[in-house]
Amino acid sequence: MAESVDELTIEYVDDGVVTVKELDKIVLTKGAWSTILYRYQDWDRSKQVYGPDKYSIRRYQKRNGQYQQKSKFNISSADQAKKIIAALESWIGETES
Repeated sequence: MAESVDELTIEYVDDGVVTVKELDKIVLTKGAWSTILYRYQDWDRSKQVYGPDKYSIRRYQKRNGQYQQKSKFNISSADQAKKIIAALESWIGETES
């Protein structure tokens, strides 16, 4: 378990193979409840290559000095990410007018 936000990762190793490779992360909020946006790739065992970029938003709660994942939302494609961005920009544009 991680004691700081900087230690949190989405990377996962199975039998010596990095099956989830973290490419980048952005800490959106810090504190007792922290939110992190990750950019990652999954390992395709059959093709022996990493797949396309994916994205995940994860919420962590710090209890007893350790962060524990409480929820996650995976964005499975660039197309889905673009739709989320467009919706947020539309809503934010409405409130700024």
